[in-house]
Amino acid sequence: MVFQERTYAVLIVSASEKFTQAARALLPPTDYWPVENARSAGEARRRLLDTAYDLVLVQSPLRDEFGSRLAADICRSSGAGVLLMVKKELYDDVYAEVMADGVMVLPVPASAQTVSQTLRILCAARERLRRMEEKQATVEEKIEEIRLVNRAKWLLIEQLQMTEAEAHRYIEKQAMDLRLSRKEIAENIIRTY
Repeated sequence: MVFQERTYAVLIVSASEKFTQAARALLPPTDYWPVENARSAGEARRRLLDTAYDLVLVQSPLRDEFGSRLAADICRSSGAGVLLMVKKELYDDVYAEVMADGVMVLPVPASAQTVSQTLRILCAARERLRRMEEKQATVEEKIEEIRLVNRAKWLLIEQLQMTEAEAHRYIEKQAMDLRLSRKEIAENIIRTY
């Protein structure tokens, strides 16, 4: 891969040590680190509680379940890119089952080049999702600031008999004069009253 600032945390979920070693060979530490493995769906779920992974590779079947439910659950509950590898005969049925959840499915056997290309596609999708998560966090912060400022305005209206325009101007002026954010001024007003 081209030099990049970010590495991707990977979880390999497979009952087969041979598959795990082959997958690790496709994950250079310059691009993918840390790379951990789990041998069952239960173990994978426990690891996912403790660590946020960017990519999860699941080779079915697992010791305790087929693997499609695990893959779908991971996509629903996290931003990780998930690659589910299934026998060629099962590909169409499994793809139809998990596609709506965002799981990428590859039939096995698959060439190393195909797996590497799919991993790169998952990395690109993960970056796009990461940017969307950052935008969402920014929007949520702005909404929270608006709520706090409105709450502070109503306290000023109730406690100091200001009009809404006066309360708004007061918060804006305090923010400029004290070189604080409107959110910090609003929090101070809320604490005071």
